[in-house]
Amino acid sequence: MMATIFSASPIFTSTSTPPPKSSKSIPIIPINFSTKAIAVAAAASVILSTSTPPSLADSSTSYSVYYGTAASAANYGGFGGNSSKKDSAEYIYDVPTGWKERLVSKVEKGTNGTDSEFYNPKKKSEKEYLTYLAGFRQLAPRDVILNNLALSDVNLQDLISSADNVQSEERKDDKGQVYYVYEVNGVSAHSLISVTCTKNKLYAHFVNAPTPEWNRDQEMLKHVHDSFKTVGLY
Repeated sequence: MMATIFSASPIFTSTSTPPPKSSKSIPIIPINFSTKAIAVAAAASVILSTSTPPSLADSSTSYSVYYGTAASAANYGGFGGNSSKKDSAEYIYDVPTGWKERLVSKVEKGTNGTDSEFYNPKKKSEKEYLTYLAGFRQLAPRDVILNNLALSDVNLQDLISSADNVQSEERKDDKGQVYYVYEVNGVSAHSLISVTCTKNKLYAHFVNAPTPEWNRDQEMLKHVHDSFKTVGLY
């Protein structure tokens, strides 16, 4: 490339009048451009011209803690804030900032055991909720528990029946309490479920999202799933 810049043609053209004898030729000092320097400069130019600012979606999500009391339908009262529930809470889980609480009716609480629910207002089917059932002294086998949960949840039935993959495992917390953890990978949606049993109650925490939202918010949804635990019952 440099041979093209500095051609072999004479720098000074000849004239009819010879130059004075005292004049000295001016040396040509070649400019040595390092190949590495040229490559670095070119790469920097490409980066500056093509890079984009980071998406706001890349920023870390903040959460608030929800305190659930799992009160019976007969004793169910009050909606909205949960600050007064902290001392009597039976379970907790994290809620992403910006998600909204869906108010659960006494009828719904009494029929299918739904105790609390939060959803993404931009996509209401992206949500987390908790159900509980009284009268359970211990957990049944993992497959039996999942099938029983599906009996009272039509959407879960459909998701399981069309699932590409259903995974389950058993975990224990630092106090030794057993949790069954399920991941249902359906064609159009994804579900993370955590189930535990203590003090004659079975608690099931669900995190559901359509596939596009799951692919986008997977890290956040897993955090919400992992945040669920029972409290104040040992």
